[in-house]
Amino acid sequence: MPIQDPAQGPQQEPEAESLKLKLRRIIFGTASPAGKTFDIVLIYIILLSVLVVMLDSVSWIGEAYKDVFWGLEWVFTAIFTAEYVARLYCANSRWAYARSFYGIVDLLSILPMYLSLVSGDATYLLMIRILRVLRIFRVLKLANYLSEANVLIRALLASRQKIFVFFATVLVLAMIFGSLMYVVEGPAHGFTSIPKSIYWCIVTITTVGYGDITPQTTGGQMVAGFVMLTGYSIIAVPTGILTAELSREIQTHRDHRFCEACGKSGHEQDAKHCKACGQELLPPS
Repeated sequence: MPIQDPAQGPQQEPEAESLKLKLRRIIFGTASPAGKTFDIVLIYIILLSVLVVMLDSVSWIGEAYKDVFWGLEWVFTAIFTAEYVARLYCANSRWAYARSFYGIVDLLSILPMYLSLVSGDATYLLMIRILRVLRIFRVLKLANYLSEANVLIRALLASRQKIFVFFATVLVLAMIFGSLMYVVEGPAHGFTSIPKSIYWCIVTITTVGYGDITPQTTGGQMVAGFVMLTGYSIIAVPTGILTAELSREIQTHRDHRFCEACGKSGHEQDAKHCKACGQELLPPS
C-alpha cells in the first residue's frame, strides 16, 4: 500500500491560491493586459445583450427572431453566471461583494432568466415579461468600468442624508398644500381626495404639469400660483447638494502634488505635467 506524502496536500494549496490571485487580477484589476482584455470583451457582451433585450421588445422583430433571441439570452446568461461565480470565488470577501452595488447588479442580470423557468404557468406570463425587462440591469454593469461613475456614486452616497431631508420637507409641503387645495376646490373640480390633491401638488411643484387636474376657483388658482413659485425656489436644492458633494469628491480624488516651477497644486493622480505651466511633475511620494 503506497504511503501518501503528508506534504502533498499543502503543496496543492499554493497552486489553488495562485489561481485565485490570477483570477482576481484579471477580473477585478485592469493593470494587466489580460485584465484590460477581459473588461473590454465583457463590455461588448453587455452592450450586445442589452441590444438583444431592446430588439426583443419590438413586436415584429421579437416574433421573427424569437428562437434566435432565446438562444442568445441563454448564452449571455451562461456567460454572466460564470462571471458572477468567478467573482464570488476570487473576491477578498464574498459576502461583501454579494451585497455590494455591483454584486447585486450582477445577480439581477442573470436571475430573471432562471426565474422565468419556474414561472411556466400561463397566468404568470406578465411576471415573466417583467423579469425579462429586468435584464436591462446589465447596462448598469458598465458603471464598474468608469472611474467617473464611481466618483458620482460616492457623491450620491455622501449626500443621501441631506437629499432625504430635502425630499421629506417637500413631501410635508405637498401634504399641506394638497390638503388646502382639497378644502378650497373640493370634489366638484376634480380634487376628490387628499391623496389626489397631494398628487396634483407634487406634479405642480416639480413643474411637470400634466393638466389632468386644474384649479377652477380664484382661491385655488392663488394657492396654485404660490405652489408654482415654491417649486421654482426649491427645485434646484438637490442639484446644489449633489454638486457640492461631487466637487468635494473630485477634489479628494485629485493628487495634492504641486509644481516646483509655478507652485500650482491640485493635479490629477495620473498627471505627468503641470496644467498651468507644462513643467514635468515629480512622481507622487
